[in-house]
Amino acid sequence: MAGKRSAGLLCYRRTDLGVEVLIGHMGGPFWAGRDASAWSIPKGEYEPEEAPEAAALREFEEELGLPAPEGTPVPLGESRQASGKVVTVWAVEADVDLTAVVPGTFTMEWPRGSGTMQEFPEIDRFAWLAPDAASQKLVAGQRVLLDRLAAHLAESGDRPGT
Repeated sequence: MAGKRSAGLLCYRRTDLGVEVLIGHMGGPFWAGRDASAWSIPKGEYEPEEAPEAAALREFEEELGLPAPEGTPVPLGESRQASGKVVTVWAVEADVDLTAVVPGTFTMEWPRGSGTMQEFPEIDRFAWLAPDAASQKLVAGQRVLLDRLAAHLAESGDRPGT
C-alpha cells in the first residue's frame, strides 16, 4: 500500500433543527489557536493488514475513550487530504455523550529542540455541529465526506439540515 491511510467514523444525529455531525479539534501545539480547517472526523492510521472498517472502530475508541457506537455503518468512501493521506470513512447514526469523552493522547518533544517530552490530547475538544458549520471547520480534504453523508440522507428521504 502506497502512502499513509486512515479510517474513521462520522457520527451523525437527528435533532429538532436537523442533522448534526460529530467532529473534533486536533490537539497539540501545532493546532492550538486555530479553528478553521483545524477539525477532523475521528480517525486514525492503520496498517496494511488491518481492515479499514475495523480500524475506524478501533480509532473511534482510541480518540474518544468510548466504545464505537452500535449501528449500521454507511460507507462514505475515500478522500485524499492535502498531505496525500487517504482517509476512508463510514457514517453511523449515534448520539454520543460528549461529557463522557476521555481523549487519547500522544507524546512529542515540545518545544522543539528542548529535549522535553510532553503529552497532548489527540483531539482536544469535540462538538456536534450542523453540516454547514462543520464544513467550515473541517480540514479541506474531509469536507467531501459531509457531501456524501448529505447525499445518503437525501436518498433515504432525510434532510441533512444546515
